[in-house]
Amino acid sequence: TLSSGHLALDQVLPGGGWPLDALSEVLQPPGLHGEWRLLLPVLLRLQQTGSGALVLVGPPHVPFGPALQAQGLAVQRLLWVNPSQMQACLWAAEQALRCAGVLAVLAWLPQALRVRPEQLRRLQLAAQSYGKPLFAMRPAQAQGESSPAVLRLLLAPLPGQPAGQAQGTDGLQLQVLKRRGPPLAEPLQLAGRQGRLVAGLSVGLALATRSAPPE
Repeated sequence: TLSSGHLALDQVLPGGGWPLDALSEVLQPPGLHGEWRLLLPVLLRLQQTGSGALVLVGPPHVPFGPALQAQGLAVQRLLWVNPSQMQACLWAAEQALRCAGVLAVLAWLPQALRVRPEQLRRLQLAAQSYGKPLFAMRPAQAQGESSPAVLRLLLAPLPGQPAGQAQGTDGLQLQVLKRRGPPLAEPLQLAGRQGRLVAGLSVGLALATRSAPPE
């Protein structure tokens, strides 16, 4: 395991951090983009301990490099894969896990993809076999579906905070749906921050939305 960078989360995760050879699911409702707030500390640690690339498969918006770089992430070591077809996301994620020069894989799997349990099981086996962490971002609706992920977290805005984080804060409420060991009854809270990451990601999201082609 590797520390998540969030003390409250490390205290409830088996081994004290994210599993490094398994599938972890990050579920969140529409309008919430909390994955960078949650994962950035562990991504920084991965870059500090290895020389490979972080592979981003199918993110819904173009990653905003200046904000990520301002937080210490080496953006030249990010590999953005944008499959033309949704089913290709699963294939690309599996192939990235097989690559020796990859540190971790982040895959965005939207509701429209309709991922089957056996497809997730294939990704879990690839992560385990090749010893790499796979973070899969999925919609909150998937929490009732069967999944082989060893860790499942459900994100939500802090009480009183809008899902779109329009107030410039990135606080999160985390519910541990699945982990090795007994379930966690009470949700955790990551306090919101004011800073360049929040502002930068908000700008990046706005730019990506304006530049997105019409449907």
